[in-house]
Amino acid sequence: MPDQDSIAPAAPLARRLDGVSSSAIRDLLAITQRPDIISLAGGLPDPSLMPADRISTVVAEALSERTTLQYTATVGTTPLRETIAARAGAHPDAVVVTHGSQQALSLLSQVLLDAPGEGGSDVVVEDPAYTGALQCFDLIGARLHRVPLTADGLDTDALEGMLAAGLRPTVVHTVSTFHNPGGVTLSPRRRRHLADLAERYGFWMIEDNPYADLWYDTPPPAALATYSDRVISLGSTSKILAPTLRVGWMIAPEPVRAAVELVKQSADLCGSTLTQTVAARLLADDGWLEEHLTGLRRVYGERARALSAALAERIPRLSTTHPDGGMFVWGTFTDGTTTSDLLERAVDEGVAFVPGAAFGPAHRSSLRVCFATADPRTLTEGVDRLARAVDASAVR
Repeated sequence: MPDQDSIAPAAPLARRLDGVSSSAIRDLLAITQRPDIISLAGGLPDPSLMPADRISTVVAEALSERTTLQYTATVGTTPLRETIAARAGAHPDAVVVTHGSQQALSLLSQVLLDAPGEGGSDVVVEDPAYTGALQCFDLIGARLHRVPLTADGLDTDALEGMLAAGLRPTVVHTVSTFHNPGGVTLSPRRRRHLADLAERYGFWMIEDNPYADLWYDTPPPAALATYSDRVISLGSTSKILAPTLRVGWMIAPEPVRAAVELVKQSADLCGSTLTQTVAARLLADDGWLEEHLTGLRRVYGERARALSAALAERIPRLSTTHPDGGMFVWGTFTDGTTTSDLLERAVDEGVAFVPGAAFGPAHRSSLRVCFATADPRTLTEGVDRLARAVDASAVR
């Protein structure tokens, strides 16, 4: 054994990791897995609503073809790309299948954004913002510029003011439909306005769109790609089929698509031929898929209304959004309650949520709650527990 004094210390980790923190939502998982906790925290679909039997049947069918056990093209299997393109009104050549839409965000950060030592890049995000996007942009070292989120989505008037003052972003990122965490949807007027700004100032728009199929009463507005060819569209099967398939996608103009394919070769060579085959067959079965989505919309709609009603009744000083789809309600305390402090007492009462500061430093009095994984009775009990925590915090 060498003398300990002669052993050099291990080389340090890459400097790009400096300042990059773990997702607060992921850090909550250990708490939310406790059986005594009603979790309103994680943005997880309900396992009981996932089509397990149908997936099992399609997996067995797919395994009868040995080609599903083989490598596939980096950009994904042809049947899946054709199916995704048909649903989006795009060309199959524009589609890259990814390991969930989160991988698409990571790859796009690498091909669109320069690190600080290379001059750096400016990125516009919503405020509050999706934490997965923040992690990708932070890891590259992008300069983030936050634009307020309102009831009509990203405030494009505020963005126009920033652009007029000299901001020249490379990317504007938006969760345009049933926002995570905000629960709101970008209005058609603002979609047109954002597209016009992209044409005028030359930035890319990343439309992160995993919730568009989860509308309750009325379908959402047309996707941003309807208004502009500067849009990079992201989608996923995680919220409508099952996260374990790990099937997401990106639809992008050719220069971006080719660059992402090149970088993806070094990341994973290709995705799973098996799960892509399964996803393709499920997404292409229009009759079955529409029936499945109709069921999801009905159940999630009931849960959204139950949670909103319970919050309004039990915690009136919490002003909340009332989503028309998706999985989240965003609330802000009118009395300045600090939700990161409230969380500790809430866990003592047996309920968990995500404090607003996880989505932006200006949101210390806000929180995100998810209604997808609990039935209305459980949601009401969760709100009762949260209300007790709020009341206890007020008298401390």
